[in-house]
Amino acid sequence: MPISAALTVVALAVTLASTAVAGSIGKVLAPGRPVAAAAGRPITIASKPTGAPIPAGFVGLSVEYRSLEAYAGGNPQAINPLFVQLLRNLAPGQNFELRVGGDSTDQTWAPYGHKRRPDGVRFDVTPRWLAVLHSLTSALSARVIIGIDLRAGNTALAAAEARALTNAVGRQRVEALEIGNEPELYGSFAWYVLHGQKFFNRPPNYDFSAFLSDFSRFARALPGQPLAGPSTGDVDWMTNLDRFLRAEPRVQVATLHRYPLKRCMPSVHLTAGQLLAESSSRGLADLIGGYARVAHAHHVPLRLDETGTISCGGQTGLDDTFATSLWALDTMFELARAGVDGVNVHSLPRLTNHLFSFTQSHGKWIAKVSPIYYGLAAFAQAAPPGARLLSVSGAPSGVKMWATRSSDGQVRVVLINKQTAHGATMSLRVPAAGSGLVERLRAPSIRSKQDVTLGGVSFSGQAATGTVTGGARPELVAPRGGRYSVTVPAGSAAVITFAGH
Repeated sequence: MPISAALTVVALAVTLASTAVAGSIGKVLAPGRPVAAAAGRPITIASKPTGAPIPAGFVGLSVEYRSLEAYAGGNPQAINPLFVQLLRNLAPGQNFELRVGGDSTDQTWAPYGHKRRPDGVRFDVTPRWLAVLHSLTSALSARVIIGIDLRAGNTALAAAEARALTNAVGRQRVEALEIGNEPELYGSFAWYVLHGQKFFNRPPNYDFSAFLSDFSRFARALPGQPLAGPSTGDVDWMTNLDRFLRAEPRVQVATLHRYPLKRCMPSVHLTAGQLLAESSSRGLADLIGGYARVAHAHHVPLRLDETGTISCGGQTGLDDTFATSLWALDTMFELARAGVDGVNVHSLPRLTNHLFSFTQSHGKWIAKVSPIYYGLAAFAQAAPPGARLLSVSGAPSGVKMWATRSSDGQVRVVLINKQTAHGATMSLRVPAAGSGLVERLRAPSIRSKQDVTLGGVSFSGQAATGTVTGGARPELVAPRGGRYSVTVPAGSAAVITFAGH
């Protein structure tokens, strides 16, 4: 029977590990024998796909200008191979989506002529830096969204920067020039400080209308270039997206920024419960998805091209734990469900909310990969480009379930157990014969900062090949009576793949 037949999942039990204690969150549970669920309510995964196919390059990276060489290295002839491979893992067989920008968008210039560096500019785009960017984008066959300084208010500076970057990358790889970064902050946050005096470069009442006027003026200085914007993270400014796209038909990519949690004051303390709450995944997706529909009405894709777990640099003890991995896996699916066309996760070296960091020893690169990366890699495994979501109903409390069917007929079922004390044992009824391959996303604890694995593999070390099943013993699940029994330990996830027919 073809795998496209209806896939029905029955929740049989949510079991409590008898040895579980506070502090042993995420302990692996024995599979056990399925027993009837208390409610007896079946979980059904429909056979008919819903929504649009998942776009190629759905998961991308956002980096600051000043971070590029910390990740890729400073030698354009020898780009950091671990960085390249880790990015390929997030978009296997696809053109990678890279965004270069962030706060440094409005602090960067490409020196030209005999012009003096503006006071608010802190980073020079040098020939070596441009060569590194070229080598990286070539290695990844990347499409790039490039931030262009708007805050300096100098169209000649912006045009020179755009020329230098476009020439370095190659026009065919420039997806769009993103003019400015989070302009809603221009009137309230100083652009730079000189001799103790703050310089803002925009008045306190700088609003969307003023920004739109600035954007249009800069757009005229960049003839023939595809543009991106409005690059805002403010909910009130987002409501102007339709107006923005009507005024700027040259915008090829609508871009928004949003983090589910905010910690810009040291006194704020966030918890894993807040990060794993539906408001941080489904709530974020519903907000951005509404604007994806606005963009689509203008025949423009929408990318959430700067996001992560927590804004303003994150929080130690949360942003560096396994909780972020479960958040990432669930949230990528939520954003895909909501119709968002792609996501660029922001990563800053030396801050808590980075995806990875690199060092060199005796000429060899060594990678340290953060837990959040594993959730993104699991999504890439479970949602290849062209795959479509299969609707799910009736999942047990505390467990998120997703399913996809790819173009080759493979069905993948994703089980995310957000409970911190209970394992979930479920039975999958798949009308096609054969075994399924289980890849587990897990760590010793939801609070773990290390020992995270996907399919039994760690990405950290000197050889971050990222072959998820490479070197790991495959875990197969065979049917009994037409059902596949799978236990998902507390605070973990599983991706189950059934071959197409």
